[in-house]
Amino acid sequence: MIKAVMMMNTQGKPRLAKFYNYMPVEKQQELIRGVFSVLCSRPENVSNFLEIDSLFGPDSRLVYKHYATLYFVLVFDGSENELAMLDLIQVPVETLDKCFSNVCELDIVFNYSKMHAVLDEIVFGGQVLETSSAEVMKAVEEISKLEAASNSISLVPKSVSGWRGR
Repeated sequence: MIKAVMMMNTQGKPRLAKFYNYMPVEKQQELIRGVFSVLCSRPENVSNFLEIDSLFGPDSRLVYKHYATLYFVLVFDGSENELAMLDLIQVPVETLDKCFSNVCELDIVFNYSKMHAVLDEIVFGGQVLETSSAEVMKAVEEISKLEAASNSISLVPKSVSGWRGR
């Protein structure tokens, strides 16, 4: 099971953090700080896989990728394949690149709801749902169409909205 998905910048500011087991916000912030301290202290020429039992409990592993100013992090248990998790990081990256044509940190900050929609199409409840960025992109486009349609629906009929009492 995937325990957490995090995206943080190189200064340690979380840009997205989703935990699939309930924990108080203070504990989540503590874990994010702990993960960042581990990541920023690692040299670039070492493995992207870590045993992280000290932060997330027994049988916890972490995999990450560093792109420009962002760390993409997955925390998972022993039932998941490490290489599959490393490949899974590429799915949101590719999807976001398609959404924003060369994604950057600001795209994630200012399009928070779209970022969550992308993540929810890939991982839900700690389980991997989709690994194809094309399929994720189709689903996100459908969600955007539905949102646009719902924004254009008027709850007041036009015959009533033009009425003015005299």
